[in-house]
Amino acid sequence: DIIRGRDLYEGYDQKDKEQKVKLENKLKDIFKNIYNELTSTNGKNVAEAQKRYEGDLDFFQLREDWWTANRATVWKAITCAAKVGDTYFRPTCGGSGNNATRAIHQCRCQKKDGTHDSDQVPTYFDYVPQYLR
Repeated sequence: DIIRGRDLYEGYDQKDKEQKVKLENKLKDIFKNIYNELTSTNGKNVAEAQKRYEGDLDFFQLREDWWTANRATVWKAITCAAKVGDTYFRPTCGGSGNNATRAIHQCRCQKKDGTHDSDQVPTYFDYVPQYLR
């Protein structure tokens, strides 16, 4: 949510609010650099990128697109490093509802043929509204 610009973190005191502003400014700088890189190359998608992100000074659309493109990789990095007792995982392997089990090592499920289902994220948290987490 923070990357996508949809985080509702408001802070409890002045220090928290200052940290939020600092974080938002840093994210704007990061995505401004990504935007500049996208629009400064001689590739065929430069005009399309300029048109898509035109007028978005906070780069919210680029942030959303970046998350869509990198969601699985980010979640894999987070979940594969999680400890066995961590409780924010959901059962995603081998079925649905009460038949599903948790992924081995909190990473990814294996399909029946033994290959990994690499796009299955073992948590719903990026789609749960923040106030419900």
